[in-house]
Amino acid sequence: MQAPSALNSNPTPSVNREVLLIVFVHGFKGDDRTFGDFPDRLQHILAESTSNLTVESIVFPAYETKGELNEAVIRFSDWLTTLTVEKEVASGGGSGKASIVLCGHSMGGLLTADTLLEFYNTRPDKNCPLWPRIIACIAFDTPYLGIHPNVFKNGVTKATEYATAAQTIGSAVFGAFAGLGANKATTSTAQSTAAPARSGWPSWAAPAAYAVGGALLAGAAAGSAYNKREHLSTGLTWATDHMKYVGNLWDEAALTKRVEALMTVKKQAGVTFNAFYTMIPATPPFSAARTFTLLPKRASPQYAYFLPAKNTKALDEVQAHIGMFNAKTNDGYYELGLATAKVIRESLLSQRNTPSQPSEETNPWK
Repeated sequence: MQAPSALNSNPTPSVNREVLLIVFVHGFKGDDRTFGDFPDRLQHILAESTSNLTVESIVFPAYETKGELNEAVIRFSDWLTTLTVEKEVASGGGSGKASIVLCGHSMGGLLTADTLLEFYNTRPDKNCPLWPRIIACIAFDTPYLGIHPNVFKNGVTKATEYATAAQTIGSAVFGAFAGLGANKATTSTAQSTAAPARSGWPSWAAPAAYAVGGALLAGAAAGSAYNKREHLSTGLTWATDHMKYVGNLWDEAALTKRVEALMTVKKQAGVTFNAFYTMIPATPPFSAARTFTLLPKRASPQYAYFLPAKNTKALDEVQAHIGMFNAKTNDGYYELGLATAKVIRESLLSQRNTPSQPSEETNPWK
């Protein structure tokens, strides 16, 4: 098992000091550098603002984001169990000495959420306290309810514009080569559009990847349009590959069930749940704010637990999503850090004042 990586951890904790472990898990195609210095800064803020507390930020080692999500949950659960035992023994305390906060970015939020639910549902007895003692599950731009359709729509619109420009320029220079790319995009889109859309998604969502393929091929033959390839491959590839990694992102019922289960664990065991989502304020030509993820309906009781993380630097939803933990790409970076610290601190203080015995319950996930 790969050893966890700690960022500027505090000295060996005293038996009388509370231990707080903040565990970060990257998302699709991320790695242990995804969070930059965010964990380090968060650790410092909490250590300075909370009494009698030893804080350690730990980044889950990079893992392959492929295969079934359940397999990743098993690997992460084993790693977290080992980590918790090591830290609790080192602290000189017993089981439950360490309070744990799970922080997941993007798909990492699904991984941490399912891990929490797995630990909660597999306790030997419903009256047993939760161990590892997870006190909060915080997500950062996690598509709990799916990726916003506009992420695809905006990308396909750009792809179409670039492909058109590429074909116009390229046909005069390379003839059939540029035409081949445009034809591929048109044919593939026409075939895919004939299939019924699932989960209420518009018909253009499915052929997104094909539109990109045609735009890139045509763009390769056409100077300035070719220069747009990086933006296209970043935007639409990210969006479509998310769907490949976790198939149930198309399943609205399963997505809703996960969030409802997290709400149940919050109510029954007092585990904090919050989801920060990137939001690009409305600017022309967009009449409304843009988000990478879908949100609960405003009338839903779940809506209050989804917190906006404004970013006015990002040009589109994918850039906001990827650049969430970099002050150079997110002008709301420092506000996000303070807001996260506030959630964790309030969760910690709440746990200090609340008995660990869970309330009467039913299984929230099965």
